[in-house]
Amino acid sequence: MNLLFLTFVFPLVGFLLLSFSRGKWSENLSALIGVGSIGLSAIVAAYVIWQFNVSPPEGGHLTMVLWRWMSVDGFEPNFALYVDGLSITMLGVVVGVGFLIHLFASWYMRGEDGYSRFFAYTNLFIASMLFLILGDNLLFIYFGWEGVGLCSYLLIGFYYSNRNNGNAALKAFIVTRIGDVFMAIGLFILFQQLGTLNIQELLVRAPQHFKVGDFWIVLATLMLLGGAVGKSAQLPLQTWLADAMAGPTPVSALIHAATMVTAGVYLIARTHGLFILAPDILHLVGIVGGVTLVLAGFAALVQTDIKRILAYSTMSQIGYMFLALGVGAWDGAIFHLMTHAFFKALLFLASGAVIVACHHEQNIFKMGGLWKKLPLAYASFIVGGAALSALPLVTAGFYSKDEILWEAFASGHQYLLYAGLVGAFMTSLYTFRLIFIAFHGEAKTEAHAGHGISHWLPLGVLIVLSTFIGAWIHPPLAGVLPQSAGHAGGEAKHSLEIASGAIALAGILLAAVLFLGKRRLVTAIANSGPGRFLSAWWFAAWGFDWVYDVLFVKPYLAISRMLRSDPLDHTIGLIPRLVKAGNGLMTRTESGQLRWYAASIAAGAVLVLGAIVLV
Repeated sequence: MNLLFLTFVFPLVGFLLLSFSRGKWSENLSALIGVGSIGLSAIVAAYVIWQFNVSPPEGGHLTMVLWRWMSVDGFEPNFALYVDGLSITMLGVVVGVGFLIHLFASWYMRGEDGYSRFFAYTNLFIASMLFLILGDNLLFIYFGWEGVGLCSYLLIGFYYSNRNNGNAALKAFIVTRIGDVFMAIGLFILFQQLGTLNIQELLVRAPQHFKVGDFWIVLATLMLLGGAVGKSAQLPLQTWLADAMAGPTPVSALIHAATMVTAGVYLIARTHGLFILAPDILHLVGIVGGVTLVLAGFAALVQTDIKRILAYSTMSQIGYMFLALGVGAWDGAIFHLMTHAFFKALLFLASGAVIVACHHEQNIFKMGGLWKKLPLAYASFIVGGAALSALPLVTAGFYSKDEILWEAFASGHQYLLYAGLVGAFMTSLYTFRLIFIAFHGEAKTEAHAGHGISHWLPLGVLIVLSTFIGAWIHPPLAGVLPQSAGHAGGEAKHSLEIASGAIALAGILLAAVLFLGKRRLVTAIANSGPGRFLSAWWFAAWGFDWVYDVLFVKPYLAISRMLRSDPLDHTIGLIPRLVKAGNGLMTRTESGQLRWYAASIAAGAVLVLGAIVLV
């Protein structure tokens, strides 16, 4: 356990070394440092996880105080690491999956400008995420929270010479900052009310200080939820995630599988005791997840970009995790977070292999027939797609998603259960739509399979973890998170498993009917009036960008243009301008003609006498 701090020290050292290289080192040396630092972190993490399971600390948790940061008027935050089953699970996901992504990136990014810069950013990304999940207080979690936000901006805008990429990075930065402001307000409220930001102290003091549903705990948790939906791309702050696909594909894998979007789920799970005291907000968490997973599913169904389809699938799967948190399936949410990391990393890395093989083409309708030319990528998509669709019994996704649906049913949240089932059908439909269009049918582009251990090894490992084998790795969460309150008989659970499995298979079957072959039915539906309207609406992700543009962006720009001319300055400057104008008029009266002067004097005398008489 004493070596735990090395898990984020190694990535930080890698970041510093690569930053000081200023891009002058060879790609091999940059990859050695960039991948090696995460590999060393993964080795230390594996040792810590083994030690935690073999000889768990007393009480199931341990706080390692490295040093005291400051002491100001009773506020004494420590630089400390907190280890329990939740942080251990997140540690394994972040560095384990993160290492595989880095290894794949060493192949994918070959020949790109900024090779060492890329690994510098990703090392800092991993370090920030580790800082977030291991911090024992909300202040240091917030520092890690901001760190992953900064790194996402740097990596999404990695190809900064393209203006659109810069705009996408800026959009992600601004939208997530909105959520960060809410989270900061939540921290202020908690400290003002409870006098601490240490998470374990908060969980002890909150039930003593607040009654269930008290105003301040409701407001604080609502603000924390605002931060969570921003980072995890849930409604209404979800608009940045699809545009974030502008970054390199390994970045997308990092954001979606190992870092960033899982942060919101972790935050709510870590502060579960606060949300239990605000049941309405906890219920709202489930509603946000249920609505997001359905809307994202429809948006994914009509996308043409392979990465944007996967982006909306991430939004939907994070929605399942929020739904799980909302119905009290705390263990199920983290279990699905872990399995999702396996199959989503697999799908994104496989999409990267496809994109490179197809000469950086990302439109699935310009691919086709790839299953013969890219057998490893095809196998990766079949296994990853099956896990994403929760194919019964053989995939990791089935076991974690089924646990969520069961808890929704057992806790009496029927409408959230229906949302989950609709999402399950949509997931299998859009996932195998992608697979059938890109890998089957007529070949439309020349493709060449990648080679090298850094290409096939990460895919191979993730293929195994995406099967039922990945479900054997169950997070050690006993005693960390509350047990679910739902209870029902085994027969009901078995029936729900059959129903959810049948729904997933029905989605795959419908995808085969619609998208294998000539696709005449799909074309007819898409060309109809309602079809054109719905496809355009869903393609624009239900028009949230347009709504925000009308409500916020355009009014802001109008106010900015008005303030750019500084109306206050114009008002203050009006008096000297009037004096100057009057002076100009008076100057023109000095013509040098005697008769003009005499007439002016006479007119002035008449005006003065008239004024005297009137007064």
